[in-house]
Formats: sequence, structure tokens, C-alpha cells
Amino acid sequence: MSDHKRIVVVVHEWVDKAENDLKNASHTLKLGKDCPTDTVCFHAQQCVEKYLKALLVLHEIDCPKTHDMGVLFRLLPKPLDIAMSPMDQRRLTDYATTARYPGESDPISLSEARQAVRLARNVRSEVRRLLPRATMRRRAL
Repeated sequence: MSDHKRIVVVVHEWVDKAENDLKNASHTLKLGKDCPTDTVCFHAQQCVEKYLKALLVLHEIDCPKTHDMGVLFRLLPKPLDIAMSPMDQRRLTDYATTARYPGESDPISLSEARQAVRLARNVRSEVRRLLPRATMRRRAL
């Protein structure tokens, strides 16, 4: 398999995983007042993380094993400008770390969980415009 084809396959795998996280977050939000907001926020963060890692793989940049959004955003090549404020980057990073464990953070409101999903959808939209179509096909390549 050529290097290019291998890269396309790996990017496709990251995209599939990101999509699954966004589906989980979106469907869980439908529970309304019974929604486990920490779970929604975790999956929203994971969606963003995986889409950013898909871009890094596409540009042949090593993906560190990190949940830190700031680190991932700084690794993106300069012409790629994915819009997310540093404050939102820190908030998403917290969802991947402290929000997952008891006693580590304040409760997350339903409104905040909805905002996390909006952030994930925005990043998804921006990244998908930058990816080759082959990386977004439903079937394995």
C-alpha cells in the first residue's frame, strides 16, 4: 500500500471515530433534564480531538497522545486556521480530564453541554472542508 493510501486510511479511521463521538453526544443530549452532561461534554471533546488528529495525520504531523486542545491546535500547519478560542480549548481539555472523575469539577449544566456539542459541530464542519473526500467515505478503503 502506498504511503498516500495508508494516510488516507488512517485519516478515515480518525474521522469515523470522531463521528461516533459526535453521535453519542448528540443522542445523549436528547435525554433533556436526565442527560448525563459530563458524558456529552467528554464525547464532544473527543470528537474535536479526533478531527484535529485526522488533520495532523493528513499533513504527516506526529499526533501526540494528549487530550490537550491547545497542544493540538498549535500543531496544526499555519495555513489551517480552525476557529476556537483559547478559553474554549481549555474548557474542552477539562472535559477530557477533570470532568470525567468525581470531585474534580463543578456540575456541568445542560446549556454548557449543548455548547460543547455546538463547538464540536463547528470544528467538524471546518475540518471536513479540509479533508479529501476519500477520507469521509462510509466504507473502508
